[in-house]
Amino acid sequence: MRILVFANTPAHVHLYRHAVDRLERADHDVLVLTREYACTTDLLEFFELPYRVYGDHGTDAYSKLRFARELGGQFGTIVRESIRFRPDVVFGRGPYAALAGTVTRTPVVLVLDDEPGDFNHTVSRPFADCILSPEVTRRDLGDDHYTFEGFKECAYLHPDVFEPDADVREYLGVDPDEPYVLVRFNALDALHDTDLEGFTREQRRDLIEHLSERATVFVSDEGGDMDLRDYPARPYDLHPALIHDAMSEASLLVADTGTMATEAALLGTPAFRYRGNDEHEYGEFEELERAGLAEEFDDYGAIRDRSLDILEDDGAAARWQERRREYAGDLVNLTDLLVEVATSRGAVDRLSSSTRQSIRPRSQSM
Repeated sequence: MRILVFANTPAHVHLYRHAVDRLERADHDVLVLTREYACTTDLLEFFELPYRVYGDHGTDAYSKLRFARELGGQFGTIVRESIRFRPDVVFGRGPYAALAGTVTRTPVVLVLDDEPGDFNHTVSRPFADCILSPEVTRRDLGDDHYTFEGFKECAYLHPDVFEPDADVREYLGVDPDEPYVLVRFNALDALHDTDLEGFTREQRRDLIEHLSERATVFVSDEGGDMDLRDYPARPYDLHPALIHDAMSEASLLVADTGTMATEAALLGTPAFRYRGNDEHEYGEFEELERAGLAEEFDDYGAIRDRSLDILEDDGAAARWQERRREYAGDLVNLTDLLVEVATSRGAVDRLSSSTRQSIRPRSQSM
């Protein structure tokens, strides 16, 4: 079979990388279409995935304006690459996957979550043959929409899939018992981030200064515009493919971005997310909060003070790991599901009986 996968962000690479590897080892022909965005192509290179680039999307205002002007050209490249590859099934989200499936008359599988991406969902839904999303997502996208118990991050962080690199502390230059915090600042440059505000410049400094009194602080700045020479913190400068290994050893993750907070929670690391002015309710976060693995905050002072409290709590790490063991082991291994959906060309009725039992029509889970 020939499987076409769209990976437009680093999160998409992680979502599909294990499935791509397994499909290739089973002698299927896989192609990943991607764009130059953040560390997306770095990850594809690291994991040795077969890919071609159809465009780029930077993180500053000029890059976004250029992206809008060049969108037609990117669509043209997608059309050419898709026709040349002749896929049997297409995986992705938004207009990219929809376009590829339309021009090649190929089944389209969308893997979605609860982000406020109404535009992407609206334009791609009519072209989808199968839509997969976590059961906790709120949308009902029609008869071809199926849910699974878990999160899209279960494709790479499920306990049956994730194996941490035992040397990550050595890579970071921290001692075996040295507490450290990962702080992630969002670039807020994606379509669904329009008009959102995360930590302010003043809040970033205040947060780092307070955290550094209790732990070593590593900063991952998605926008890339922070000069940390004047801060009591180190830049997170390992290869981006090692971020989950670093998360798994951290005492705490603090972020104003959703994906990394979800990832840390599923790894059993206390995960605190600052909402800023984001009023969207995420089913994934509500579920992780219910499980005691993540916490969200509307008030900056509250997230700072709670972060300091957790760093003083000697029993926090053990409690979070126990919660992960009790919760995550029962979630769906999404990689297993993606592989079988791929080999069935997106046809749910062709799935094995055990796999069909792991998903259900969205209309039945509302």
